[in-house]
Amino acid sequence: MDPAVEGKPLVLLVNPSSGHGRAKALLPKVEHELDKRRIAFRVEPTQDATHAVEEALHAVELGEVPVVMSGDGLIGIVGGALAGAEVPLGIVPSGRGNDLARVLGVPTDPVGAVDVLEAGETRRIDVGEANGQRFLGIASVGIDSDANRIANRARLFRGNLVYAYAALRALAGWRPARFTVQAGDDRLRFTGYTVAVANNKAYGGGMFIAPDADLADGLFDIVMVGEYGKLRALGNLPKVFKGTHVESDEVKVFRAPFLELSASRPFAVYADGEHLTDLPASLRILPGVLSVIAPPASA
Repeated sequence: MDPAVEGKPLVLLVNPSSGHGRAKALLPKVEHELDKRRIAFRVEPTQDATHAVEEALHAVELGEVPVVMSGDGLIGIVGGALAGAEVPLGIVPSGRGNDLARVLGVPTDPVGAVDVLEAGETRRIDVGEANGQRFLGIASVGIDSDANRIANRARLFRGNLVYAYAALRALAGWRPARFTVQAGDDRLRFTGYTVAVANNKAYGGGMFIAPDADLADGLFDIVMVGEYGKLRALGNLPKVFKGTHVESDEVKVFRAPFLELSASRPFAVYADGEHLTDLPASLRILPGVLSVIAPPASA
């Protein structure tokens, strides 16, 4: 067990509305598991993102370990705030997508998630910044901006179905845009669908948009999806869940620790399912600044 975790009480930062109430529903099971193992903890329901960050930082001051019970959005916000701290972040995935947990190997069931917390193994991961706003997963623009907006407004779908619905709705109304990506001396312009700046491999509930991305390599995987017909785009959608879309000629991937991103029309930058900032955007990676409780990387 990492000394940063051993013997320290946990603070469960619970977003009651996460995953259409999934966090609230899972809480009694998590509490039961922690009690059964005699792990000291307290519960702090979060009112909003600002409150969650305040409580996480307060927990650090008290010598406690913050554990976020929510989806990728709140996990990303709290994780960004804890970047640089010696105290690690715990995760009990309770959202719709749970992509950070998926890649880290943190189980979505309460028993498995508490197993990870009890083991107290920690890993260092990178944190991204877009216009000074931090994120853990993937910042993207273009058709992804439309799809994220649609997904966040959807109320009829639960779980991962909302992302498939949002992708189809976004595709139906999409008009190609022209993007400019500058990384160092390299300036790339293309017309197409999206630019994804990936710290993590996956987003959207298991879409492996950047299948070779590494949370701890100090680099973004920058995925640029160029222009092709909507019917072909529809046919390629299932490939994203396997990560094989990167084999298409219209998809280009390169790595860089920082970049400037702009487009021919306004786009919101979304990351971890949340509206992070707007274009134009300066993005950079902060290598290894966040410690998370997770299974060992080789597990």
